Amino acid sequence: MPVETTLYSLSDQAPQPEDRRDGDRHLTLFRVGTMLLEGRRELCLIKNISAGGAMLRLYTGGLKIGQALTVELKCGQPFSGKVAWVREPNVGLEFERPIDVIAMLSQSEDGPRPRMPRIETSSGVTIREGASIHRGRACDISQGGLKVATTVAFPRNAEVVVTLPGLAPQPAVVRWTDGGFAGITFNRLLPLPTLIEWLQHRRGESRAA
Repeated sequence: MPVETTLYSLSDQAPQPEDRRDGDRHLTLFRVGTMLLEGRRELCLIKNISAGGAMLRLYTGGLKIGQALTVELKCGQPFSGKVAWVREPNVGLEFERPIDVIAMLSQSEDGPRPRMPRIETSSGVTIREGASIHRGRACDISQGGLKVATTVAFPRNAEVVVTLPGLAPQPAVVRWTDGGFAGITFNRLLPLPTLIEWLQHRRGESRAA
């Protein structure tokens, strides 16, 4: 699959639809984020970000110019603004106030490793550990893993295979258990399009129920 990267710029101007990667003082780095839109959380691809705004690739349509939008990077930093332009699947976000790109990158690279953006869900899940098969409920999911409600006290670093309805079985490792929940990390990241399609399908099932 082609690798898509986020373009970081020190410009004070928000990215425009025709922006290219030939300006000076740019740093490319892959970023998947989440956006908060009308009370719900969606995954998005952050294609371009500057002190003044960001260019986002969205997996949901219907946004309008002037609409309020909050975006959160993997490092857990929320940035709020309004939609400046729409050229689906891309939209331009103009921040409420300029951000410090250098500080943002420094925190991202030097601080604790951030967790990937997670999306709340409620889905049955099957967890196979050796010859034993257990059932639980997925509470949230990211490209890197999921949080599961379960009555099983898995040992830390237990090797398991996780199966969610509509997704291929995923080899994984149990990283923690606490109070009826377990954190599980996939051995391989889920491709973003696969996760988006699964989330949209789950949302469609919920609405139809």
